[in-house]
Amino acid sequence: MVAAAEKALAKGLNPFEADYVSAARSRRPLRFTRFAAEIARLYPGCPAERAEAIARHAGLRGSGRVGRSADGRALDERAVGLAVVASIRHEDTDYDQLLMSGTARADARTQIKPVIDHVVAAWSDRDPW
Repeated sequence: MVAAAEKALAKGLNPFEADYVSAARSRRPLRFTRFAAEIARLYPGCPAERAEAIARHAGLRGSGRVGRSADGRALDERAVGLAVVASIRHEDTDYDQLLMSGTARADARTQIKPVIDHVVAAWSDRDPW
C-alpha cells in the first residue's frame, strides 16, 4: 500500500481521497471478473455466483493458487479448468473429510473423481483434465 500511495503522490493525487481509493479498489476486481467470465465461457452450466466465487478464491493474493499464476492471469484454459476442478473437489465432494480421516491424497482423489467428472459434464461438454 505504501508504494501505491507514493505513486499517487508522485502524480499529484491524494491517496486518501475517496475517489482515488474507490478507483484503486475498482481496478482490483477486474481480474476476478475476467476470470469469472472465462469460467462462464468454458463452463456455461456453472452458476454465475459459483464462477465468481471460484475466481475470487483462485486469485487470492499470496495464496499460490492457480489464479495467481502467469497462466491464470492469462486466462489459460487449463489454469481455469484446474481452478474449477479444485472448487468442485472441495465444495461438492467428501475430499476434505477423506483427507482428515487419514485417506491418502491419491486415494481420496481417485474416490471423488466420478463426482468431479459428473459436475464438469453438467457444466460443460469439456474434459476437466
